[in-house]
Amino acid sequence: MQLIYEKSRPGRRALTLDALDVPQAALPADLCRDQDAELPEMAEIDIVRHFTHLSQRNVGIDDTFYPLGSCTMKYNPKIAEVAAAQPGLAQLHPHFSSSPVYEDHCQGAYALIHELERQLAEVAGMKAASLQPIAGAHGELTGALLMAAYHQDKGNAHKDTIIIPDSAHGTNPASAIMAGFKVVEIPSDKDGTIHLDAFEKMLTDNVAGIMLTCPNTHGLFEKDVAKIAQLAHTRDALLYYDGANLNAIVGQCRPGDLGFDVMHYNLHKTFATPHGMGGPGCGPVGVGERLLPYLPGPRVVKEGDRYTLATPEKSIGRVAAFFGNFLIAVRAYAYLRHYGNEGLKEVSRNAVLNANYIHARLKGAYKSAFSARYMHECVFTASSQADKGVHAIDIAKALLDRGFHAPTIYFPLTVKECLMIEPTETESKETLDAFCDAMLEIAALVDSDPESLHAAPVNTPVGRLDEVKAARDLNCACL
Repeated sequence: MQLIYEKSRPGRRALTLDALDVPQAALPADLCRDQDAELPEMAEIDIVRHFTHLSQRNVGIDDTFYPLGSCTMKYNPKIAEVAAAQPGLAQLHPHFSSSPVYEDHCQGAYALIHELERQLAEVAGMKAASLQPIAGAHGELTGALLMAAYHQDKGNAHKDTIIIPDSAHGTNPASAIMAGFKVVEIPSDKDGTIHLDAFEKMLTDNVAGIMLTCPNTHGLFEKDVAKIAQLAHTRDALLYYDGANLNAIVGQCRPGDLGFDVMHYNLHKTFATPHGMGGPGCGPVGVGERLLPYLPGPRVVKEGDRYTLATPEKSIGRVAAFFGNFLIAVRAYAYLRHYGNEGLKEVSRNAVLNANYIHARLKGAYKSAFSARYMHECVFTASSQADKGVHAIDIAKALLDRGFHAPTIYFPLTVKECLMIEPTETESKETLDAFCDAMLEIAALVDSDPESLHAAPVNTPVGRLDEVKAARDLNCACL
């Protein structure tokens, strides 16, 4: 496919403006370019076709099964898109919230924000939530800042350390360090959950908090989570819940009831809007009683029949200019209202059922990484296949040739030749069977025709890329 610059022809235009009927204003010389911007010159129809063709070469949730583990690439109802496209919401200027003069214009949006924050707190067993953080990692950072504010307020200057499991998402330690903490890593036990004895040894008076994902990235529920919370609180350490895998337990149990003090939600994963490749996301934070005074401000509060803004006395202040990515929040609101309490229970039941169905079908061909029952994702190791010269990346590329996006590979780092498969709750049995059939066919080729797997993909717009070069010598212009 030609680059858009290769299609450019001198003098060709997509739009021609009418001649000015007013005097042309002179621009300051220091604001003008020394030479033309060298943009591609094309007709409008050619631009539309170029980007349409480009989009058709991509892989997305709307055209194929997307079992990316720990990322919840599920189909989301289009009614949520319709809700977010309502002119009264989509065309509301965010700066209307910057001045009380425009408060009347914001009453509908404020009502939605207030109600959604209340619903999110209820779903997670938290006292309150804030929509301000604009992505999951941003929510993590906000949560870490809330923990820092709590300890600073209590004079706990010695509490400078966060404990994080070795199976955690990479954003956990990054967020903790950005908030000023040191990080210590706790190993997983042989069963894939936290090594409790190691945790107790690490839990000193210097520990400010523990960041956990539950279910963890091994796809397993942390069986000792209540004990971990009890031990942490005896040291006045706070327990942080990474909400990346919330869809595995939503409606079944609540992080707040398990002892977590603070969490972030990924509205773009759990409650509508497919996740991945740059967002937009929305990563609200929820807090329990201990952290309630420190929530980001301003917050939408209800006074009588009206909504207005107020900032908690000990607030850490703004973490974003407005109220997060508002239209992502609108999608989540529509999703939650549509499913309700019973619907959310079905979401998590089906997510867990689908993952265990795939595990049951594939465990004879791929070695399970752990023996416990999986939650919303199942984890295999392709170590047996690697011994025969076929690696996890070869399996992933072969899936592309068969019309499926690859699962997560080589993460978490604790599993050799890792294949992490998350089917989500939205896929049919027929789709799951087709995916499993492809995985079983690939497993058989490991013995009969391994070279075909090394050559994959051969049916995609581009073949096997040099991923080492891509990582070390990034140059998007050459793709």
